[in-house]
Amino acid sequence: MIPELNGLSYSDRLKALKLWTLEERRIRADLIEVHKMLNGLSDVSFRSMFTPDSSKRTRGQSYKLIKSRFNTNLRQHFFSERVIKFWNSLEDSIVSAPSLNCFKQRLGQQRHLLQMGLPSDVRRPQRPSQLVRPRPVSYPVSIRK
Repeated sequence: MIPELNGLSYSDRLKALKLWTLEERRIRADLIEVHKMLNGLSDVSFRSMFTPDSSKRTRGQSYKLIKSRFNTNLRQHFFSERVIKFWNSLEDSIVSAPSLNCFKQRLGQQRHLLQMGLPSDVRRPQRPSQLVRPRPVSYPVSIRK
């Protein structure tokens, strides 16, 4: 560990080292994967995972995705659902990057776009001592005779 950062909180250490939070890195990796699918650099088909928005809107970028409706909360955590909000918030200059490296570079320059959709507690990580652990769930036990 770096001695100068020893007394700093996690969020302050990230700022001092100019590093991304874990959630930002996950979102970045998801967006890179979508860009690979869109440009045929992945084995997974883009059309099998996403539905492109075919309406000709004048705002935003040209590769918007349609967010499907679902009845359970389970589906909202799937890759194909959780990435849509962040993908649609990207600027056209980022999405239409000619290469993967160019996409990564432009995404890094527009880091604030990734933070827009994050909850406030994810944007500002807490100290580990302030995190609350969930209590274990106890289920009623039925005894058969």
